[in-house]
Amino acid sequence: MDKRNAKRLADANKAGDTVQALTANRLSDGIVVYLDGQGGWTEDMAKARFAEDDETLQQMQGIADKAVADRLVVEVYPIGVMIEDEGPVALSVRERIRAAHKTTLTKDWYDVPL
Repeated sequence: MDKRNAKRLADANKAGDTVQALTANRLSDGIVVYLDGQGGWTEDMAKARFAEDDETLQQMQGIADKAVADRLVVEVYPIGVMIEDEGPVALSVRERIRAAHKTTLTKDWYDVPL
């Protein structure tokens, strides 16, 4: 996470407006996934488990570390998420693009809400 996004996440966390989710790439196909409430991985951010505090995030990281060791996912890291009426929305543009599963430029790429 770059310094600008880290500051935005820190400011939002102080205001109590955000939570964190763990994201990764599934090793079998490279698809963006999120740790869910059952300890599995989902492609749908709305089904992700969200941490409101550091203790919960550390518990989630322990589950994710096992998934990495079991070669299910790679590159696990936390992202800031705002919970809005329409559902969860990643704080960074990069993560909104990843959540839309549009990580390569195609003709429908411009439909991604930024």
